[in-house]
Amino acid sequence: MDLQQIVKDAGIVGAGGAGFPTHAKLTEKAEYILLNAAECEPLLRVDQQLMEIYPKEIILGFEAAGKQVGASQAIIGIKNKHKKVINILNEAIEALNLTDYVKVTPLEDVYPAGDEHVLVYELTKKIVPELGIPLRVGCVVINSETALNIYNAINQLPVTDTYLTIAGDIENPVTLKVPVGTPNRSLFEKGVIKDIDSYAVIDGGPMMGPVMENIDGFVNKKSKGYILLKKDHFLIKRKTVSLERASVVSRTACEQCRMCTDLCPRYLLGHNMQPHKMMRTLGYQLKDISEQDISQLCCECNVCELFACPVNIHPRAVNVIYKKKLQEQGIRYEPIKTEFTPRVARDFRLIPTKRLIFKLGLHDYDRPAPLDFDEYKSLYVEIPMSQHIGRPSQPIVSAGEQVKKGQLIAVIPENSLGAAIHASIDGVVVKVDEKSIAIKVGDYE
Repeated sequence: MDLQQIVKDAGIVGAGGAGFPTHAKLTEKAEYILLNAAECEPLLRVDQQLMEIYPKEIILGFEAAGKQVGASQAIIGIKNKHKKVINILNEAIEALNLTDYVKVTPLEDVYPAGDEHVLVYELTKKIVPELGIPLRVGCVVINSETALNIYNAINQLPVTDTYLTIAGDIENPVTLKVPVGTPNRSLFEKGVIKDIDSYAVIDGGPMMGPVMENIDGFVNKKSKGYILLKKDHFLIKRKTVSLERASVVSRTACEQCRMCTDLCPRYLLGHNMQPHKMMRTLGYQLKDISEQDISQLCCECNVCELFACPVNIHPRAVNVIYKKKLQEQGIRYEPIKTEFTPRVARDFRLIPTKRLIFKLGLHDYDRPAPLDFDEYKSLYVEIPMSQHIGRPSQPIVSAGEQVKKGQLIAVIPENSLGAAIHASIDGVVVKVDEKSIAIKVGDYE
C-alpha cells in the first residue's frame, strides 16, 4: 500500500488552519516539501514541544511525505529563537543519515511567518501567485503534527488524538494530548480554571482564532489551542465586534493612512491586496462592487486590524464583508499578473512577535505551556463529522455498538474530498447523526 492510501485510511488532515485532507496533498509532484514549524501565533506551544520530544518521528514522517511527492529537497522552517529545538532536529537528521535531503532553515521571529505564502518565500524565494496554492510553485507544505501523524499512520496508528495548548489569563498554561471529540468545557474545568463562564475563549491563536460563541463544543483534529481571557480584555472586545458595527465605524473613522496596506503580508509579497482601498470605497456604498474583488486576496491574518491600524478600526472585517458580497454575486478576482516581486520595503516592515504580543495586551500571558505527559482521559466524546475542508464524513456505526479506540467509524463520501474518522476512546456509541458520533465509556442507555 502506498503512502497516499495509508494517510487517507488514517484520516490525517492539516493539524491546524483549515484542516485540508493530507492525502490530497500527496497526489501531485513537487520540487520542495516544506515543514511549517513556525508556529507564528503567540502563546501556542504545540509544534516546538513535539519537535523536541519526537524529532526522529517527525523527520521520518516528513521524509516519507517528501518521497511520495518526489521532492528533491525537504526543508524545515522554524523560528531562530528555538535554538535548542534546532540543535535537536539537526542531530536527529544526522543520526538518520538524511543530511543530503532534509535541512533546517531558521526563520525570523515575525508574524505571520507561518502563513503558507510567506513560508514558501522565506524557504525557497518563490512567490505563490494570487489566489494560488504552494503547489503552483512546486511546493507542498505540512506542519509538525501532521508529519508526526504520517509517521504514526505508517505504523498503523490512525488519528485519534490531537495536541493543543491552553493558555491566556490562567495560572498554569498547559499543552495536552486529548482524544478528538473531548468536550471543551471538561478541558477548561479539569485543573485549568474553575469559573470558565467568566472567560471568553479564542479557538486557535489570538490573531486568527475566533471567539467561541459557545464553549460547549468539542475538540476536533485541527484544534491547536485555546486562549482564555477575561471578557473585558481588549482583544476580546475587538474580536466580538459585529460586521455591521465594524462597517459603520470603519466608514466614518478611516483616515486613509495606508498603514493597513503597507504592513499587509500579501501586499509586501507583491500581491494586489490593498486594504486601504476597501476602506475608502466603503463610504461610497457602491452597488457595483466588481472592482472590489481584490478583497478576495485577503488571508485574514489580522495584521491590518489588530496591529497596523492606528485608530483601531476594522480593515479585515471590511474585507470579509466584501468577500461575502462578491461571493453572493458570483464575482471572482482574476489575477492580472503571473510573476511577482516582493515590495522593496518588505524587509523593513516585518512584524516582530514581541511587539505584536505587547500590542495585543498578552505580554503577561506569554509563558511556557509545558506538555502534560499524563494522557488526558475522557469518559465521553462527540466527534464531529465535519472537521476538515470538503464534505462531512458518513457514519458507518450505529447507536449501541461497542467500539475500540482507532476503529473506523465514518468514511469519506464517494468521489469526494474528505477524511476518514476513527473512534478516539473505547466505549459504546450512544448517538449517531449527520453532524456527529458520540461515544461514552460504559454501557448503552
